[in-house]
Amino acid sequence: MSTSLLYHAFGVRGYEYRSTAYANGGVTMTIEQPRQALCCSKCGGRRVHAKGGVTRAFRSLPIGGKPVWLRMTVPRVLCRTCFVDRQVKVGFADPKKSYTRSFARYVIELAAMMTLADVARHLQISWDVAKGIVGDDLQRRFAKPKLRSLKRIAIDEIYLGKRHKYVTLVMDLDGGAIVFVGDGKGEQSLEPFWRRLGHSRAKIVAVAADLSPAYSAAIRKNIPEAQLVFDRFHLVKLLNEHLTELRRELHHEATDPLQKQVLKGTRWLLLKRSADLDPKRHERQRLKEALRLNESLATAYYLKEDLAQVWQQAGKVSGRIVLDHWIADAESSGIRQLMKFARTLQTHREGILNWYDHPISTGPLEGTNNKIKLLQRQAYGYRDLPFFKLKLLALHNAQHALVG
Repeated sequence: MSTSLLYHAFGVRGYEYRSTAYANGGVTMTIEQPRQALCCSKCGGRRVHAKGGVTRAFRSLPIGGKPVWLRMTVPRVLCRTCFVDRQVKVGFADPKKSYTRSFARYVIELAAMMTLADVARHLQISWDVAKGIVGDDLQRRFAKPKLRSLKRIAIDEIYLGKRHKYVTLVMDLDGGAIVFVGDGKGEQSLEPFWRRLGHSRAKIVAVAADLSPAYSAAIRKNIPEAQLVFDRFHLVKLLNEHLTELRRELHHEATDPLQKQVLKGTRWLLLKRSADLDPKRHERQRLKEALRLNESLATAYYLKEDLAQVWQQAGKVSGRIVLDHWIADAESSGIRQLMKFARTLQTHREGILNWYDHPISTGPLEGTNNKIKLLQRQAYGYRDLPFFKLKLLALHNAQHALVG
């Protein structure tokens, strides 16, 4: 094997080939650094005195299905310029690593197309080594996203299970990337983000969030110039919860067995929009029968359908009129759940109407939540939370959902 092949095939430059050995199903190539190439690892000076060395083996790119190691004696030198006595730098591997840089790049390329378990099995390395290589790459590329260009963001929390509980996510709505992952939920989870945002001098113009008082207070305190947009998804979700509660109350109060039976199977029908009802399963007819038997349930359902009109107007002025009419109708309905929801809308009225200035929502984050749950299922959960956070920050760059 020629020395030039070391450079072109394995990315090893400035070293000379000595020999090759075949043992235990692998290939070990012995290389050597020329004496005239030795230099001090601190000052870079070449006035050095060799003082022996330590023999090390570095994992390199495989040949076919066979693992390859590069074996060399790493020289130790005494610098006559700065008087430092230490080993020279290895040109093809990072400090404290047992593999070459070309091998690390190969692992990263494979990890984009298969799971970490598959990468480790294919290259005959431990899963921890594969995860460490990918983790170092994620740390370098995504650990500190640039915040200077942020304009519109979304804030929401997700539940990761019993081990890690909640994390708070901040997403760049223009770029689609998660730019911050905070521990827990509430105002305190966002404090590191506000500090980084202040240093970046970004000009946030709009923030999409749910109805959480903690998030609202944190946003108004730290970026008072930004418009707070309360998310439509969470408003509809809250109204659906009130509808479900109303259906339960009516079911408990019903005395007619037929009425109880009709109410029992209408929960999911009430949560659907009328346009989404499946005619093949007679959902429209079943819902119509339930609404006919229960006046209050019918009132609540039709008001739920009308709520969508708030976001379908030509402008903010007409949207305000529709919202005020909806609140008035809900308050005059006499239905406790609707009256309670109407008070919620009245409290968050301006944030709801800010949608006309900035039509944003936490919808992209909700879609990301589904991807995150898929990642957790495929990896059987994550014990290493810092690594999982890096995976979240790099989620927008992922081409495959293979992580286990």
